[in-house]
Amino acid sequence: MTVTVPAGDAVRHVDLHGRAVAHRQVGAGPVVLLIHGLGATMHVWDHVAGVLAERCTVVTVDLPGHGGSAPPAGDYSLGASASVLRDLLDALGHPRVTVVGHSLGGGVAMQFAYQFPERAERLVLVASGGLGPEINRWLRAATLPGADIVLRLVASRPVTWLRRGSGADRSPTARRTFLRTLRAVVDHRGQAADATDRLYLLDRLPTLLVWGRHDHVIPVAHAERAHAAMPGSRLEVFDHAGHCPHLDDPSRFAVVVADFALGR
Repeated sequence: MTVTVPAGDAVRHVDLHGRAVAHRQVGAGPVVLLIHGLGATMHVWDHVAGVLAERCTVVTVDLPGHGGSAPPAGDYSLGASASVLRDLLDALGHPRVTVVGHSLGGGVAMQFAYQFPERAERLVLVASGGLGPEINRWLRAATLPGADIVLRLVASRPVTWLRRGSGADRSPTARRTFLRTLRAVVDHRGQAADATDRLYLLDRLPTLLVWGRHDHVIPVAHAERAHAAMPGSRLEVFDHAGHCPHLDDPSRFAVVVADFALGR
């Protein structure tokens, strides 16, 4: 079944400290905030937002420098993105949310939960960064000098996972955001941002991990180790999915996340 955001639900912009943040809100019920990955936009969630909106209030957002959101003044860290999301939720009047993050967005989601624990009701990590050093070699290469060449390869066949369904553009601003954001969390050795030593801080936060069995960007072993380190967590592995389970099996993904957000 193909599911999409209902027609007429327009992207809106809110001014946060002089910088525009693009977002969209649909549905009614418990609030679910969906955070995209590196180089993507809110549109990566279009295939699941419609089903989620039947049971939840769904907020999607373009991270700073992505899509329709203005780039940050200079801070491309996970913490800076988490603060922008906190301010957006304030503007929308949502005190608590289930925060869902894919890939880089998973790192942002964890940082949001660490910085603003009173705002995070539940946490969903989808093929998340920040749970171990291993990562796709193309992303490691993009942190090195001459990364513009690598970025041209990123748009090619070997790494189409990065642009699948994302609505991402390849403008100079987008490329600059890609590199600066990537270098804040990855170096030539792998992921530099590692939250595994702080997972105990999430002990009281209901957490769901969703991963594709065939993820060639961030291995499913990261999910398994994190799940073992978080005794109260839940792990859902999609056997026929890769790095984007929300695109490979959107119907199952939407049901799993909605049930979790509703406490089922």
